[in-house]
Amino acid sequence: MIRFSTKAIATAAAGVTLAGAGVTTALAYGTASESASSAQSAPAPSAAQAPKQAPQTEQRVATENKDRLFVSLKKDAKKEKAALPGGVSTATSFWDPSTASGKPMSFHTLASPYWPLGTKVKVTYNGKSEIGIVEDFGPAEWAVAQHNPPALIDLSEKMMQQLTGTASNSITIKFQVLELGNGGVYRHSGTGYATATGKA
Repeated sequence: MIRFSTKAIATAAAGVTLAGAGVTTALAYGTASESASSAQSAPAPSAAQAPKQAPQTEQRVATENKDRLFVSLKKDAKKEKAALPGGVSTATSFWDPSTASGKPMSFHTLASPYWPLGTKVKVTYNGKSEIGIVEDFGPAEWAVAQHNPPALIDLSEKMMQQLTGTASNSITIKFQVLELGNGGVYRHSGTGYATATGKA
């Protein structure tokens, strides 16, 4: 039987440990090298595999469509604004202590048989303009029909005074509805209805 000294065994164990460390290092180095070389030698992705980018023509078409939509919306807004009625009417004057809207009579109070309460109207006479709000109903059908053009609007006496110098008067004016109200309406038909509502 062969006997080894303690020193010989310790020397052999140290050698095995060093050898193992060397193998581990070699394996690690080999793995890193192989990864690097495989990354370098890997072929570039083909055109079919590369991520697709929108062609310039598609981008241009998208921009043009967006611009067209914006222009279309602007045109629609203009049409909607232009759709509000305007025209020529006879304007008479009135003054009542109370109005159909429940608001007190004022300089800006207008009356109309066809426009809803709350409607904002620009009235022009001889180059002077005033803006009033429909807060009452009238004139009556017989009063509308006895004028040419039909009397579609009553002005407050104070507004008539401002425009003509006379509180009680009957004049031919140009009107432009600026904003339709959402209150009640006195009548839905009658003399001058088509002119007042822009359906003439």
